[in-house]
Amino acid sequence: MATIIKLPDGSTKEYAEAVSAAKVALDISPRLAKAAVAAVVDGLCVDLGATIGEGTHELRLLTERDEAGMEVLRHTAAHVLAQAVCRLYGAGVQYTIGPALTDDFQYGFYYDFDLPKPISTDDLPAIEAEMKKIIGEKLVIERVDLSAEGARQQMLDRGQAYKAEMIDELVAKGIRHVSLYKQGEYLDMCRGPHLPDTGRLKAFKLLTTAGAYWRGDENNKMLTRIYGTAFFEGKALEEHMTRIEEARQRDHRVLGRQLGLFLIDDEVGPGLPLWLPKGAILRMELEGWLRGELLKRGYQPVITPHIGRINLYKTSGHYPYYEHGLFPTMAMGEDEGYLLKPMNCPHHIRIYKSSQHSYRELPVRLSEFGTVYRFEQSGELSGLTRVRGFTQDDAHIFCTPDQLEGEVESCVELTKLVLGTLGLTDYRVRLGLRDPDSAKYTGAAENWDRAENNIRRVVQKLQMNYTEELGEAAFYGPKIDFVVKDCLGREWQLGTIQVDYNLPERFDLSYIGSDNAPHRPVMVHRAPLGSPERFIGILIEHFAGAFPLWLSPVQVSVLPISDKTNDYAATVVAALREAGIRVELDDSPEKVGAKIRNATMAKVPYMVVVGAKEAEAGVVALRSRTGGDQGTRGLAELAAGLRREIDSKGAQKLVESCIR
Repeated sequence: MATIIKLPDGSTKEYAEAVSAAKVALDISPRLAKAAVAAVVDGLCVDLGATIGEGTHELRLLTERDEAGMEVLRHTAAHVLAQAVCRLYGAGVQYTIGPALTDDFQYGFYYDFDLPKPISTDDLPAIEAEMKKIIGEKLVIERVDLSAEGARQQMLDRGQAYKAEMIDELVAKGIRHVSLYKQGEYLDMCRGPHLPDTGRLKAFKLLTTAGAYWRGDENNKMLTRIYGTAFFEGKALEEHMTRIEEARQRDHRVLGRQLGLFLIDDEVGPGLPLWLPKGAILRMELEGWLRGELLKRGYQPVITPHIGRINLYKTSGHYPYYEHGLFPTMAMGEDEGYLLKPMNCPHHIRIYKSSQHSYRELPVRLSEFGTVYRFEQSGELSGLTRVRGFTQDDAHIFCTPDQLEGEVESCVELTKLVLGTLGLTDYRVRLGLRDPDSAKYTGAAENWDRAENNIRRVVQKLQMNYTEELGEAAFYGPKIDFVVKDCLGREWQLGTIQVDYNLPERFDLSYIGSDNAPHRPVMVHRAPLGSPERFIGILIEHFAGAFPLWLSPVQVSVLPISDKTNDYAATVVAALREAGIRVELDDSPEKVGAKIRNATMAKVPYMVVVGAKEAEAGVVALRSRTGGDQGTRGLAELAAGLRREIDSKGAQKLVESCIR
């Protein structure tokens, strides 16, 4: 029987016997054979040397232009790293897992090691040098398929107990055959695929070391993780390192301290941010604006406690789902115990259920900036973007099935307004759907089908480009996620909208319909910001701390040239405060040049300089943080211009060159 290869352009190639992907590439063109790094055969990513058996098969060859090709490159880089570490540190090295990372902004791969002696970033240059030797050897990378028992013995013969443990787990799941990859003396258990040889790896960089518990469990041994990245070309690596440096300069943890926005205090506890006055102003402005938008749209504010009985979260399903990520249960005598709340929705459901509702009252829209708590592992905490106590700009809409899609559409428009107002317009829309093969989801399949069709129809009606991703749904329903790119090209999942037919059933919710009979409402969970903590952390980095005027904690700095004009400067401050401008007076004895530098470093949008000439004329000399000298303005003119820029959220600028 012949082997027929169907190519992406619709053409076919026919062979009398089984053939490798590499052979097909060579038959198409020598240039393609040289560029190809792996292949996709009938939807499965494989090595170029993989045999394609008899029958008809679809083949796509991967090159550096494909994201999957980048994953193959970085996976091979991880193996080269492990081989280099084994060569340098001897037989006592145990290697565990070393995946490629394609979604991480900074890192492209890592490998976790159990090492005979500690290493640090100071050791990375020596490891890089050994990796370059391995690349220069152009070692052929060969796949070896063995029985699980045979593969386990191969790993044990090399002292690799972690790999043997991983194979044991595969056997427990019913897997009987395991693939190993060999390059020179190095052998690793891996599903692949990999580059044809180590010489194909060109541009790489080791970045840092870190501790990582085996299996992510703090009860297990702490391993050494080495992070790196790799690209097909040196230029791409250089550009990436430049972006990393810019990200370092924008790090919200550093800027948060420098600008006096927030702090994490060990005495208070890791992952529990304290908002300083300037940070609190920033957060209050953001939340206050959103609260106003919610009131315009018919939302009703509610406030719920920070704890609840554990049975409440068992009914909702949050307790078993988040059980391992929660703070410990608080025992209360004979009571069943209390939890710091992991989510707001069960509380909002109880508010809805506290009274009877007619179909005429629906939709009921309950909103809250409610604080929730998750016991994140210490190694996963990061400034404001990964914390243990955080607020959600939560709302839950209870509506009839006929109202549902209109409510979801309104939530989409609100999320677009929030992102657009803040200049976060580069985003993609992801539909998070249930994975039918997973047991984590609650509720009947027909409810899931209805909910998924609901969100599809909404995004199609709004003509939004979207992707569908299995396994990204919440445990109770599918969702629409807004995945935003910041100014450095990093992706962040921010706004989310979730459709839920299941919690109304679990809590036996109802409304009285036009037929005077009880009916089940549908819920929409939505959060345009996601959480103010995480959102503000992202904003700090996106704007590098130079916020739009309406969000800036200090909007204007008044800078008297000398003590002689302090009285007039105080008059300017009073006038601006009367207009609702957040203004700060710098009447320090420093020279005005130093005052300007200080205000610029503090990211203040506008500075007004007042000297004897300005005091006599009743004007101010205006400066912007980006445009420098902007001439003189009368006090009334300045206050009116500032108010226009603030009230329009930057649409009408006082000075065009000022950062939005």
